[in-house]
Amino acid sequence: MFFRTKLVVGLCLALALAATGLRQRDVVLHALQAQDETALIARARAIHERVLTLDTHNDIEPEHFTTSCNYTMRLTTQVNLPKMREGGLDVSFMIAYVGQGPLTPQGYEDAYRQAVAKFEAVHRLTEQIAPKEIGLALTPADVRKIAASGRKVAVIGIENGYPIGLDIRRVKEFYDRGGRYMSLAHNGHSQLADSNTGERDGKWLYGGLSPLGKQVIAELNRLGIMIDVSHPSKGAMMQAVALSKAPVIASHSAARALANVSRNMDDEMLMALKQNGGVIQTVAYSTYIKADPPQRSPALTDLRREFGLTETPNRERTPTGCPVEGTTASAAPGRATSPSDAVTALSPERRAEYQRRLAEINAKWPAAPRATVKDFVDHIDYLVKLIGVDHVGISSDFDGGGGIDGWNSAAETFNVTLELVRRGYSEEDISKLWSGNLLRVWEQVEQVAKGLQ
Repeated sequence: MFFRTKLVVGLCLALALAATGLRQRDVVLHALQAQDETALIARARAIHERVLTLDTHNDIEPEHFTTSCNYTMRLTTQVNLPKMREGGLDVSFMIAYVGQGPLTPQGYEDAYRQAVAKFEAVHRLTEQIAPKEIGLALTPADVRKIAASGRKVAVIGIENGYPIGLDIRRVKEFYDRGGRYMSLAHNGHSQLADSNTGERDGKWLYGGLSPLGKQVIAELNRLGIMIDVSHPSKGAMMQAVALSKAPVIASHSAARALANVSRNMDDEMLMALKQNGGVIQTVAYSTYIKADPPQRSPALTDLRREFGLTETPNRERTPTGCPVEGTTASAAPGRATSPSDAVTALSPERRAEYQRRLAEINAKWPAAPRATVKDFVDHIDYLVKLIGVDHVGISSDFDGGGGIDGWNSAAETFNVTLELVRRGYSEEDISKLWSGNLLRVWEQVEQVAKGLQ
C-alpha cells in the first residue's frame, strides 16, 4: 500500500509539473506573439506616416462648409479635418455629386446649380475657412507640395456628368472650377451614358455612350480631366476605354468576382483597365465588398415600389443643424431619401403588411454581414493578383454610403495600412496603393492633354 500511494503521489506531482511547464510555455508563446504584434504595429505606423494617403471618393454637403459649421470641427461626417489628422489621411477627393434626374432643361439646370454649390463649398473651405489647414490641389504636383507643407489636401471630383446638360462648354467650366475627374453617369442613365443600373433594370438608352458622351470623352482628354468609369454601364466603360487617349480611373469600385453587384468590375473590365494603363480605386463600401444574395435587391425594390416607397435621389435637402459629435444635433443628411422615412406615413394596416413582407424577404434572402477591413483587403489582393499592383488604389465612398468595420471614418485610416502590412505588402507597394498609382495616372492624363492642346 505504501509503495502504491507513493507511486500515485509521484505521478500527480509529475503531472502537476508538466501542467506548470505547459502553462509557462503558453505564457512565453503569448508574450512572443504580443511582442511580434507590437513590432508589426510599430512598423505599420512608421510606413503609414511616410506614405501619402489619398482617398478618391468622399461626398460632401454645402451646409457643412459654412463659417459656423465646417470641416475644422469634429462633425458626425465620416470625413473632416480632425478625423483626417487622427487617422493619417492626407488627401481627400471631395465630390461634386448630383443624383440622376430627368433629362429635361429644368433637370439640367437644377443639377448644374447643385454641382456649382459643391464646387463653391470646397473653395470656401480651402480659401476662406481653413486655408492654413487644407489646400485645394489642381495638379499632382500641388498634391505633393501642399502635403509637404503639413496641410491636408482637397481635390474635386465630379460624380455624374448630368450637370453639364447638353452644353459641352460646361466641361471646361467645371475644369476651371477645379474638377479633376468626371464620371459620365451615376445610378440612372444620363444624357451621356448608360448607367450600371441598366443591368439591374434590363433597360438601356444607348448601348454604352451616347453621341454627346463620346464628344465629352474627347473633351475630358483635351482638358486633362480624368475619366471615371465607376458608375457607367459595362458597355459605356468599355467604349470609354477604347475612345480615351489617356488612362482612366474607376474612382470607387471593387471586384465583381468576389461580390457580384453591377457597381463592381468583372475580370474583362479589369483587364481592359490594365491595358489602358488605368487604376481601380478599391472601394470600402460594405455591400460592394460582401454582396447580398442577388435576389434580395430586386425583391426589396419591387416591395418598395408596390408600397410607394421609392427613393428620390435628387430631392432638395434641408439643413438640419451642425452635426457636431457629442451634441444632440442631427446626423449628417444622407444622399437620398430613405424609403423607411415614408413607412410611418402608411396606414396601420398597410404598414403591418409591409413589415410582414419585408420580414419574409429578410428570412429568405438575408443581408450579408457587414464587411471588415480584412474583407476589403481581400478585394485588393484579388485585384493585385489579376491586374498588378500598379493598377490598384484605395477609396472609401465616405459620407455617400461607404464604410466598413475597422474603416468607418477617416479617423480609422491607419487600419487599412496595418492590414496591408499584415498581408506582406512592401512599403513601395503600399505607397502605390495609397496614392502613387492614382497620381501617375493623373500625370499621364495631364501629359496627353498637353499634347492635344
